[in-house]
Amino acid sequence: MDQNIIIGAMTALITPFKNGKIDEKGYENLIKRQIKNKIDAVVPVGTTGECATLTHDEHRICIEIAVSVCKNTSTKVLAGAGSNSTHEAVGLAEFAREHGADGILSVTPYYNKPTQKGLYLHYKAIAKAVSDIPVLLYNVPGRCGCEVETDTIIKLFNDCENIYGVKEASGNIDKCVDLLAHEPRLIVMSGEDAINYPILSNGGKGVISVTSNLLPNYTSKLTHLALDNKFLEAKKINDEMYNINKIMFCESNPIPIKAAMFIAGLIESLEYRLPLCEPSKENLIKIEKIMKQYDIKGF
Repeated sequence: MDQNIIIGAMTALITPFKNGKIDEKGYENLIKRQIKNKIDAVVPVGTTGECATLTHDEHRICIEIAVSVCKNTSTKVLAGAGSNSTHEAVGLAEFAREHGADGILSVTPYYNKPTQKGLYLHYKAIAKAVSDIPVLLYNVPGRCGCEVETDTIIKLFNDCENIYGVKEASGNIDKCVDLLAHEPRLIVMSGEDAINYPILSNGGKGVISVTSNLLPNYTSKLTHLALDNKFLEAKKINDEMYNINKIMFCESNPIPIKAAMFIAGLIESLEYRLPLCEPSKENLIKIEKIMKQYDIKGF
């Protein structure tokens, strides 16, 4: 499985809407822009992709588009395939594998607040169902109401050959240190843009970024410098990105990033799925002001 694992600079893709439906052509163009800017993998239909409000058919369409656009390129597809229901998560994972995704990103089951045993059994079932492609766990307690503890992550890593690591989005750098101190073979990916550099410099192997929807070239350069052990150069980019990384979370993700993409002319319309809605006028002004500090490349 080592040769198949997915690391490096990754983008948690937004899902553009047009007149209430997925803007499929717009989605294709966004992915092509990511490929052009040397992103190692795109991540369709994660939290940033508003997966919680997509129908299952829409979820599948996004995966199919991502796989089609990335075919015959060096950019891989790590497909979002999580749910609060294990059988639904397994079904999405199987669909992604059957339709050519290179790997699976599976978010912690939300709302149910399962025990650590329940989380272990949930992820084990997913890993077993798609045993021939890599699976990345996704720990984001702030969104899901529960956390995959260090011991559980390590047990899953040791017991399931295709579970290769975790997207760590708790915002807790201590958790990343804890994981790698106890299991240095584990792949830890940053899921929190503000601390991308600290995680990479501690041994993380990549990032799954929200900001890279807007600035894929910055994110790619930062990540690849860090992976090449050029930490001072990587830190400089991380420092440059601090303001944009912070403002992208002034309201619930993906509200700010979609607004920024619209302001930059990268999506045709600013549409969300309720209960998500447009940012406040005050935050919209702040987002636009900070965006002026950066060179945002178009298509």
